[in-house]
Amino acid sequence: MSVTFSSAHAGEGKLIGTAGLVQIEGTGGGGIVPWATLSGYDSRDEISISAVSTQVDIDDYRLNVLGVSASFYDRIEISAAHHRFDLKTLGGDIKQNVFGVKYRLYGDVVYSDWPQISAGLQHKRLEDKTIAQLLGADSVSSGTDFYLAATKVHLGAIGGYNAVWNVTARATRANELGLLGFGGARNDDYEVMLEASAGVLLSRHVAVGMEYRQKPDNLGLGEDDWVDFFVTYIPNKHFALTLAWAELGSIAGAEDQNGLYLSINGQLW
Repeated sequence: MSVTFSSAHAGEGKLIGTAGLVQIEGTGGGGIVPWATLSGYDSRDEISISAVSTQVDIDDYRLNVLGVSASFYDRIEISAAHHRFDLKTLGGDIKQNVFGVKYRLYGDVVYSDWPQISAGLQHKRLEDKTIAQLLGADSVSSGTDFYLAATKVHLGAIGGYNAVWNVTARATRANELGLLGFGGARNDDYEVMLEASAGVLLSRHVAVGMEYRQKPDNLGLGEDDWVDFFVTYIPNKHFALTLAWAELGSIAGAEDQNGLYLSINGQLW
């Protein structure tokens, strides 16, 4: 289960729901995928600030996230998140910090003919290195993901309903978000992983969809790609509630890791 609390200055110029959410690494986007959208409703003369608390509770593990994100003038976003990965069956936990920067390169998610495009990075610093060392990670201290994302909202595209899609290409060496280190015996070079999201706004206030995140298997443990299926309720720009079912596959040899994802975003104004 995941709970995300977000507070931000909400620009009046953006359509409700077009700011997206805050994903598990603290970046504006969906639940598990960063989008080209920035984290708040700020327009080009405003600043948004978000605070995030997340918990993802699956069969053998629990991921807790605390973070903050700020978006400046609908152009650049900075973020910081802290991960605590609880090993429910083994006991103990793994901690890491994630620092992100995203820059909007082109377009508007609604009004431009082509998708909004943003480039970003997520720098990850692992605090607890023991398990990554035992599993044979090439680096047990830090690693940086680089990504390019394209996001587009199509008004009235599916039976009169608005539709949104996102495609992200991520260059990464991270094992399970970096919680198991970076690189490994099978591969220690950067690989480009594809991530995608698609959704339909059934009304101004309800969206449904799914996300997919491809992941490398550097350690040879059968690290699986991730999928989630979500429904989001957005009564206004100040609040959004998302419930998702997350299928995360094999994590550190423990198979069929599935669970609920619950996210609450709040925009101050």
